[in-house]
Amino acid sequence: MRVVIVWAVSTLTMLVLAGILPDFRLQSSDSDSVTRIGLTAAWAAGAFGLLSALVWPVLVRALLLVPALVLGLLVFFLNGSILLMALSLIPDGRGAVAPETAVVVAAVMSAVASATSTALAVRDDEAYRRRLYRLADRRRRRRRRAGAPGEARAAPGVVFLQLDGVGYEVLRRAAADGLMPTVADWLERSHRLASWRTDWSSQTGASQLGILHGSNFDVPAFRWYEKGTGEVMVCNRPTSAAELQRRAVRRTGDAGLLTLDGASRGNLFSGGADQLALVLSVAARRGRDNRSRAGYFAYFSDPANAVRTALSFTAEVGREIGQSLRSRARRIEPRVARGGLYPIIRAFATVIERDVVVAAVIGDVLAGRAAVYADLVAYDEVAHHSGPHGGDTDRVLARLDRSLALIARAAEHAPRGYRFVLLSDHGQSPGETFLGRYGLTLKDLVRAGCGLPVSRRAGGTRSGAEARAAVLAALRRPEDEGEEARPPAGSDPVVLASGNLALISFPDLPGRATRRWIERAHPALLATLANHPGVGFLLVDGEVLGPDGASARLDAPGAAEELLAPFGPGAAEAVRRTDSFPHVADIMVNSAYDPVSGAVHAFEEQIGSHGGLGGEQAHPFLMWPTELSDPGSELVGAEAVHVVLRRWLREADGPQVPLKDRPAEDPRQEPDPGGSFPSAGVPAPDETR
Repeated sequence: MRVVIVWAVSTLTMLVLAGILPDFRLQSSDSDSVTRIGLTAAWAAGAFGLLSALVWPVLVRALLLVPALVLGLLVFFLNGSILLMALSLIPDGRGAVAPETAVVVAAVMSAVASATSTALAVRDDEAYRRRLYRLADRRRRRRRRAGAPGEARAAPGVVFLQLDGVGYEVLRRAAADGLMPTVADWLERSHRLASWRTDWSSQTGASQLGILHGSNFDVPAFRWYEKGTGEVMVCNRPTSAAELQRRAVRRTGDAGLLTLDGASRGNLFSGGADQLALVLSVAARRGRDNRSRAGYFAYFSDPANAVRTALSFTAEVGREIGQSLRSRARRIEPRVARGGLYPIIRAFATVIERDVVVAAVIGDVLAGRAAVYADLVAYDEVAHHSGPHGGDTDRVLARLDRSLALIARAAEHAPRGYRFVLLSDHGQSPGETFLGRYGLTLKDLVRAGCGLPVSRRAGGTRSGAEARAAVLAALRRPEDEGEEARPPAGSDPVVLASGNLALISFPDLPGRATRRWIERAHPALLATLANHPGVGFLLVDGEVLGPDGASARLDAPGAAEELLAPFGPGAAEAVRRTDSFPHVADIMVNSAYDPVSGAVHAFEEQIGSHGGLGGEQAHPFLMWPTELSDPGSELVGAEAVHVVLRRWLREADGPQVPLKDRPAEDPRQEPDPGGSFPSAGVPAPDETR
């Protein structure tokens, strides 16, 4: 009955379009009766629907080597081609349309069919449940025939959903204020909430590497210079992410949290999963063996998904432009530039990546996978440019909550029960940028302290948010940061920004610079930096330097704790750990922090930032079902979170991840990225029952 109704609505849509569009007709040149035209429209609508169901998945599979975002654009042209094929099947040549008009007609037809199907599902809850059950049952039978691991187990699976950049207090406020009703309901009925403390490098690269792979040792920041190779490591560059993952596997002797029947979706790292989609550490691969991008193709294999997401994408671009113009008109401060490609990058993070990741997770739970870890980056991307608090980010939080609800509804029809663990990798601290507050970049300040010429024209440091790297990976373009990827040889210092943390390296000096060498080579540099009002403290050769000549050796008991007390408990221990890293910079710079307002000064163009110490950025959240054991009174560092998540996976009936005596994998071997997930027929992330 639903198929008949959708067919009828599609027929009416086609009749309306034929009456509106001059280059589209459904009758012969001699004219036809109304009945004949109606039958022709029904024929064409049925043929279009049937061809879309049969031909479309084949076309998408044939285009696996096409960059994902290019496929998103090709969707409309391919859909138009299918319509031309459908019209060619009409007897007596009664259907005709211009090629450019066919694209419009096909897009409208797909959108209307999807909307009608969704509306019917809303009105018929049982139909919605039957549809999800059929998908789950079909997948179970397929996996049972293939002898897939885990089919005989009835133990509950675990879905880890990372809300990127959402701090502990932000989540509490959103739940209390009704912005996130799903989260509020879980907290009231079934879940508990706690905060944990990040390492000094409070950013996704360090946190997610520690959470998924159990080690983030020697990750001092989002980007840093390695003297041995003369290259800059950047956590969201595919080649760097792959290398960091190899180092973590080598250090721990274990492939990661998701090695047994796991799936990694939208992450920087794989976690050892063999089911990958939108995972950056494998995005540098070429050819059909790279199935990380399979998430895009599985999602776009349903043309209705493509049309719906395209409309949402366009609306999000318009929303960002409107919000930016309103911010400028009202002279809201602090403010950063939001032009150029940023509206497109934001729409990618808040629409395309969200839709694909959510659809992937739904496919995972319907397939009954044991462990799923997915990252939703929407809030983090918007907060960087709009600030962590306000109407812009509130709307993003509300949409994320709807995504959580959709995944939870799908899990009701999964072949096994699921426990949902929500967590974040860091928070965000507000504040005016260093450039906006003081009129110069940190690089300018460093050059001035070294007696080097300073550019008269101040230029900001590009934001290092994860969404930009995801866009480039989707386009199959390697991350290129010009001279920052491999700074030219010479004595000029290399200055790199990671939120409100900055790293200064002297590339011509082997090993780590001592304080004595720096003061001899550049007598004014350390005093210039330490006494600047935008700088909170420096780390130089095992010593913390503050304003007005304050200093404390990290190996002197209590001295660093006292100097770093304004930055919160555990600050000294976090700095002490980073000081032990082989690739710690010659000078580590943390911006000033106002404990009253919670503000920091990002060295990048971000008014919501993270990366160092100070405020909410260091306090993400962990939210878990009550049937799981308590994580402990205080979690410090991403590696501690990994231990807790590993324990929770084992609390099911039998071990869910390899035990410690499991033979270590060869760190040079990458996880097999095979596998995809069902998409056609799975409701899109914005779809409701």
